[in-house]
Amino acid sequence: MKTCLECSEEIVGRQDKKFCSDSCRNAYNNKINKDSTNFMRNINNKLRKNYRILSELNSEGKSKTTRDKMLTKGFDFEFFTNVMQTKTGNTYYFLYDQGYYPLDNDSYMLVKKEI
Repeated sequence: MKTCLECSEEIVGRQDKKFCSDSCRNAYNNKINKDSTNFMRNINNKLRKNYRILSELNSEGKSKTTRDKMLTKGFDFEFFTNVMQTKTGNTYYFLYDQGYYPLDNDSYMLVKKEI
């Protein structure tokens, strides 16, 4: 007799079944993936927030702003999706298609990559 990995009830049906129902299968898998899922969810939320802030500050596709303005809106400079190095040696930080480049005096050039 085979028992469900989640609730230990007897399993009826196919020989290779591991769970008695879809809800037991979902509950079991949710428990297993809980830690990594929360970690990834928190990072994705920070990336989404940063993207929204850049999109709001850069509605024209190219603009300037200050570090203070970005921080006031909740921007977290530790989270970005990729880095682009130009031929002239400038480093742009991107959140998907929205990017920023540090200028002098805590100012930033905001750009939008054409896809």
